[in-house]
Amino acid sequence: MKVVFMGTPEFAVPVLQGLIDHYEVVGVVSQPDKMVGRHQELKATPIKELALSYHIPVFQPIKIREDYQAILDLDPDMIVTCAYGQIIPKAILDYPKLGCINVHASLLPKLRGGAPIHKAIIDGYNKTGITIMYMDEKMDNGDIILQRETPILDSDNLESLHDRLSVMGKELLLEALPSIIDGTNERIPQKEEEVTFGFNIKREEEHISFDRTSREIFNLIRGLSPVPSANAILFGQEMKIYESVLLDKTYPNASCGEIVDINSMGIVVATKDGSICLTKVKPFGKKMMDAKSYVNGIGKDKLIGQVFE
Repeated sequence: MKVVFMGTPEFAVPVLQGLIDHYEVVGVVSQPDKMVGRHQELKATPIKELALSYHIPVFQPIKIREDYQAILDLDPDMIVTCAYGQIIPKAILDYPKLGCINVHASLLPKLRGGAPIHKAIIDGYNKTGITIMYMDEKMDNGDIILQRETPILDSDNLESLHDRLSVMGKELLLEALPSIIDGTNERIPQKEEEVTFGFNIKREEEHISFDRTSREIFNLIRGLSPVPSANAILFGQEMKIYESVLLDKTYPNASCGEIVDINSMGIVVATKDGSICLTKVKPFGKKMMDAKSYVNGIGKDKLIGQVFE
């Protein structure tokens, strides 16, 4: 069976590796390379790097809707996608005899879109998972083949859940493929009335509004950690916030966002319904550090009573 794989970020690497180990991957499609870092160096996508290490041809169309003939010329029996990043045109979807299969990081129809892992944590889901599905022309809309779930723990952040789901994606795809190939797999239509979305994170969504509940703030911080990270303004400068701890103490006379205490874990901030302790931060122009280290450098007296914007 000849497979073409389409994917871009680190999340898709285990999935491609699993295919390489068990099937004939005749080509890989990834997003164009990007300039990254302070010195704006051209960086290959993680999927491109893996494919080239196995001497697999890589195609990087700027707009796949307009530039896809090279993919069809490979005559794939199946196309597998995972976090590719562009809408696949009908000409590609209709080509392989075994269909186009997508590995999606949610329990569809929940959290369709490009940031399902972020939003599963931010929106307070208690579980998520992997869906193996057939693709159609609508975003994450096709029939479900196989699903597997995993709980979302308070100890999870974006990084830990991302890594767990990435491995699950590989395992579940390899489990599903034999039945897809022999035609014995299930095809379960998605229930439109149960659809939710996990669209890509916008810059303004990264900002913490402390007039929300402690749980909402806690979920936002860990749902964006470590990248792109949540942020708030203190002393007129942006501070990135990576970790926090929920507290059960309330401060009725404090304003939301006011620093009300410094404890052994870090900086205690008043919220809509109580308080939260910020434990790992990155002040503007400095490296990530424990909040206690930041307090030691600034001084407790200077911080108490300040308000995060």
